[in-house]
Amino acid sequence: METHELIEASLQTDQGRIRDHNEDFVTFWEPHDKASEAQNGWLYIVADGVGGADAGEVASQYASERVIEHYLNDNLDLGYGERLWRAMQAANTDLRQMVAERGDDSRMATTMVALIFQGLQVFIGNVGDSRGYHWRNGRIRQITKDQSLVAKLVEEGAITEEEAFNHPRKNVILYSLGSEKEPKIDIFEETAEPGDIFLLCSDGLTRHVHDEEIQEVLTHQEPLRASRILIDLANERGGEDNISVAVLRYDHQASVKLPPSLVAFSENEILTGTSKKTARRRMLFYTILLSLVQTILIILIWALLQA
Repeated sequence: METHELIEASLQTDQGRIRDHNEDFVTFWEPHDKASEAQNGWLYIVADGVGGADAGEVASQYASERVIEHYLNDNLDLGYGERLWRAMQAANTDLRQMVAERGDDSRMATTMVALIFQGLQVFIGNVGDSRGYHWRNGRIRQITKDQSLVAKLVEEGAITEEEAFNHPRKNVILYSLGSEKEPKIDIFEETAEPGDIFLLCSDGLTRHVHDEEIQEVLTHQEPLRASRILIDLANERGGEDNISVAVLRYDHQASVKLPPSLVAFSENEILTGTSKKTARRRMLFYTILLSLVQTILIILIWALLQA
């Protein structure tokens, strides 16, 4: 039976309430037919730039775009996870080269969590402390492992997970793209089932919102609404950092063709797949409803004038 895996996705990024600009970046690439899906799957990225001034935002955008470019142009005979790892390493080299060419001694690096859907397989690449989660049947599980000082302290038993949540050094990361010649990039492989949700996010979310709260939101809300609620929660609790969220729901449905996309927004919402269709349907419904109300009002006013 021929099928096509449709991903309902909502990607959003927000400046937060403290920072004066947004160094996060979210982007994606989606196939336009079954052939391109078979070759490359569906690719989504959340990156959190570091460096201050314009350096962080440049690093997160540049590295994300280079990952997509390298991934799509790599040897198709390689495994998807290996292609993703190679693409992230190549983007690291590109970013370091760009910094060297600038010659201004700026510190420019970025964390990154990237996800590929390919059939029932899901591949997640991670460097730094942005995270990838898997939700299924009302339960959430963190897939990625934070490459941070605090995570290492928890692993070694020096502090508890609760202490880590409010630790003063929780923003210290051990690896990132752009910071060293060959950073440690972890690749994780999962198996998806219809209805599964995968969440990618920057630490601007997880520094304010607990896993249990993320789980509750994903359980009861569709991707578009869930991504907005999570960002609002982080902002209500201080919004100390930029906040980026990608909520990706895996649905096993009939073939749907999408134009090939290399889309990226900062401080905006990205709707892909069925989320975009849902938004259009809602807009059409409200337009029709408004027209009916206007027609009724006109008839009532005319009747009153004739009385």
